[in-house]
Amino acid sequence: MTINYLYAFISVLVVSLVSLVGVFSLSLKEEVLRKYINFFISLAIGALLGDAFIHIIPEAFSSNLGSNLSSILIIAGILFFFIIEKFIHWHHHGEDKNEEHIHPVGKLVLFTDGFHNLIDGAIIGASFLVSPHVGIATTIAVVLHEIPQEIGDFAVLIHAGYTKKRALWLNFLSALASILGLIIVFIFGNIVDGVASWFIPIAAGGFIYIAVADLIPELHKTKNIKHSIIQLCIIMLGVFSMLALLLIE
Repeated sequence: MTINYLYAFISVLVVSLVSLVGVFSLSLKEEVLRKYINFFISLAIGALLGDAFIHIIPEAFSSNLGSNLSSILIIAGILFFFIIEKFIHWHHHGEDKNEEHIHPVGKLVLFTDGFHNLIDGAIIGASFLVSPHVGIATTIAVVLHEIPQEIGDFAVLIHAGYTKKRALWLNFLSALASILGLIIVFIFGNIVDGVASWFIPIAAGGFIYIAVADLIPELHKTKNIKHSIIQLCIIMLGVFSMLALLLIE
């Protein structure tokens, strides 16, 4: 069992390091990155919606909660993140002038992504408690769906006003929540499985809220038809990347 704990820790550390995929953009000039930021936001929208509707919601519906309760929790998640964003906006108005250029959606993405990473860590830990093979398979699936999502998250943080280095650092700190999820599942064991099943549909609601309420309106600011078509294609690419993961899960 000790070796399973070691494998699980290494796996979660690998998942956390995936958040650093945004490092490739550090080589890009700030003005170039911001010029194409809407295309990365489009990828984030597709990844968030694809993850929510293709992976998380079906998993919630197939759990012991059932479809009715899961649907209620998804709605609760949307409302919960609406309240969280309201709170961030209220707090935003009371911040000092050095922080006023940071759009609240950046903090909301960090909160939601941290919440999701916590669940990922718990899921990986529970998988390794079953067997190393199940744990490794779960880790591969998590890594593959994290890559497009983390690129999108990094783009949203840049859009929100963070510098590239700070966005990368904050994204990495958010990813470390998966280690906390792993520790919790190892301490409390099977109890976490029951609790996690309640939080999974709430996380789906958070993803839907961010994509629809915060990110899609940003794309509507683009009036150019060519750019709008490209944005739509990239959104579909994000969705299809999540759909493709079904082939290996």
